[in-house]
Amino acid sequence: MNDLLLSLKIQVNDKIYVKDPETSSLGRKIIQESIILIDDIGFENFTFKKLGERIGSNESSIYRYFESKHKLLVYLSSWYWGWIEYRLVFSTNNIENPIEKLRKAIAIVTEKIEDDSSTEHINESLLNKIIIAEFTKTLLTKEVDEENKEGFFLIYKRVINRLVQMIEAVNSDYTFSKSLASSIVEGALHQHFLKNHLKTITNCNQNVSPTEFYINLVTKTLNS
Repeated sequence: MNDLLLSLKIQVNDKIYVKDPETSSLGRKIIQESIILIDDIGFENFTFKKLGERIGSNESSIYRYFESKHKLLVYLSSWYWGWIEYRLVFSTNNIENPIEKLRKAIAIVTEKIEDDSSTEHINESLLNKIIIAEFTKTLLTKEVDEENKEGFFLIYKRVINRLVQMIEAVNSDYTFSKSLASSIVEGALHQHFLKNHLKTITNCNQNVSPTEFYINLVTKTLNS
């Protein structure tokens, strides 16, 4: 799968950025170092000035790629869900059994992420931590409806709709497939957050993963 990922470019909506960061070494450095910096200090404390100091470039050079740090976070989120989608497609494509296909898909969207060596300038493990902690900030804004119309969340919605199709293939009579699919994707992020920070209100821990929880939940829900 790594060889396939090497030959594929994650397509991010061009309305999210001013200039595609994948087209230059500076752009790729902005992406690489922004992930490290956001993971280190959090999105609230992250600024283009701090990023510029980190990469040894003027703050204005970053604005040539992104008009705001919000747009940068939306870009990182879109790239992440695009990467998840590629993994989802490649890993389930040859699985014929509907329930096994769904189990594999759930594992991909809920498991702890390790860094993918095929993408040198993006540390997926760190990006996963950012998505767990910060992804809702891309959605919970006054501009969400307009940004949705512009297609900012299209890749995220595609991931969920792929799960919807797999759920319906297992049980076509289940009437809440969209709600279940979105709950798996969004809920897994929340369970990872609770497991790491608010341990007393989740059963997920070092021995029980969010993946186990959601496979158990979905299997019992669709078989009931």
